[in-house]
Amino acid sequence: MNPDALGPRICILGPSNSGKSTLATAIARKCERPIIHLDRLYHHYPHSSWCPRPADEFLALHEKAIAQESWIMEGNYSRSLPQRLDRATGVILLDISTASSLLRYIQRTLWQRGRYGGMDGQDRLSWEMLHHILFVTPGGRKRNAALFEQLRLPRVRAGSVKEIARLYVEWGLDTR
Repeated sequence: MNPDALGPRICILGPSNSGKSTLATAIARKCERPIIHLDRLYHHYPHSSWCPRPADEFLALHEKAIAQESWIMEGNYSRSLPQRLDRATGVILLDISTASSLLRYIQRTLWQRGRYGGMDGQDRLSWEMLHHILFVTPGGRKRNAALFEQLRLPRVRAGSVKEIARLYVEWGLDTR
């Protein structure tokens, strides 16, 4: 299966630091579709440090985004997931381990300059994010896996960093 087989509206789910933003950017570039980073809709007031929007403002932005004819949308935000899945034509689940998420987070915060996801600047190592990865993410992974099994949409699951890398090769995606 390639990204085109997933239709014009692809939803990418997965734990923090699993590579959702990077994959979404690569697919959007290849398929020439708009990309929507949910972190940007939820957290991004320009030049702020992850300052969340009020829930009603985020949900209004989400509704406007999913109404578009085509998109590659990445992020979880379970409160708005049912509406997103109602509009999605395909789903990609990145289901990497908590250890891999943690390692990727540490690498990103210490060595990577800039990042995908539409957020300004470089991430900083924080106790809040470490806690989120270690204690919140495992439950989210279980919920996403159960939901993924129930979906009747075209879907792709990558259960490791190696499987994600294989998707890049098979789909001819640019890794930059």
